[in-house]
Amino acid sequence: KFEELSLFKKILKFLNWSSSAKPQINLNTELYEQLRPFRLPLILVVLMMMIGAMGYVTIDGFSLIDAIYQAGMTFTTVGFTEVAPISPAGRIFTITFILLGFAVFTFSTGLMLEVLKKGALVAIIKERRMLYKIARLKNHFVICYHNQYTMELSREFRENHIPFIVIDPREDLPEIAEKYKYPYYIVSQPHTQTALLKTHFSSAKGMITLSPNIADNIALIATVRLYEKEIGRKKPYFIMTNSDNQDDTERLKKLGANSVVSPSKLVAQRLSAMSVRPDMENLLEQFLYKQDSPIDIEEISVPDYSWVRFKRLKETNLRNITNADVVGIKDVNNKFIPMPKGDTLIGTGTKLLVIGTGESIRLTKRVIKSRHKPEELKYV
Repeated sequence: KFEELSLFKKILKFLNWSSSAKPQINLNTELYEQLRPFRLPLILVVLMMMIGAMGYVTIDGFSLIDAIYQAGMTFTTVGFTEVAPISPAGRIFTITFILLGFAVFTFSTGLMLEVLKKGALVAIIKERRMLYKIARLKNHFVICYHNQYTMELSREFRENHIPFIVIDPREDLPEIAEKYKYPYYIVSQPHTQTALLKTHFSSAKGMITLSPNIADNIALIATVRLYEKEIGRKKPYFIMTNSDNQDDTERLKKLGANSVVSPSKLVAQRLSAMSVRPDMENLLEQFLYKQDSPIDIEEISVPDYSWVRFKRLKETNLRNITNADVVGIKDVNNKFIPMPKGDTLIGTGTKLLVIGTGESIRLTKRVIKSRHKPEELKYV
């Protein structure tokens, strides 16, 4: 049984499964700091119970358990019953004990209300609960800074069931998250080590930084790449950011960004395409830009072990087996060949631009990433 249990634990460790997900950073210190004012009311309550019990033992000779019971009934002003006859001195002590108990109760209530009124304790409890939810995420995106792009991107991510976390230092982020339906959010400076731990970035797929200030985007790219080396991550993080001009775009790519989007350039390209080819743009709007579109387009990389490597496009017969079309080929030097002919050679590091239905593209991806030629094509 011990060997079976040990093997089971090894399997769970290999699959990266755990019984409970825990955040990489806890807020226990901050929580204890906020709970510190509650110590005095607790001490006063215990002290009052001790004074009451000792008074009843000394004045009226109650047993210890009866004295504690009588002190509890008196201190809480329940006054259910007297466990034994109380002498006149005991009654005077009882009245004094009630007044002192009321003063302690009033002071303690005011102190606790003052702590709760500040809101820091409630905020820490909510953030702690959020961290445990975030710790269960895998392959999620961390979106830095709330703005118009974040709102639109979060909507697309929700519709496509892509997990994401929004992080921003602004204090009103909880209200913003509720308004725009951000499922996970962190109030913090994104480029700090604490922020990376709170977002469980070691399990993330990448980061999307959408600050209008290029300095913020540069700082985040550098932070992510340094953190990547620090934890020894094998697969690099995917980093996407935005810029306003071509110079900034080139600079961000050199620093380590995988993709840089220029909103002004995209708008200009879209307007140009619509003015020159309105029918084609309407077709793309109808089929390619929608989530539930029957037609999709995707770039598929050919791995070094693929059976299609060093074969001509017509020899692969991909169209016959997957019902998807290769409309472009990009070689290792990023030279793009639109509408390639059948005798185009698929070399090392080639990327195929494939168009078809979602199912046909998924099948094409499986066929291309296979080491062996599919059975259906062996006799073609």
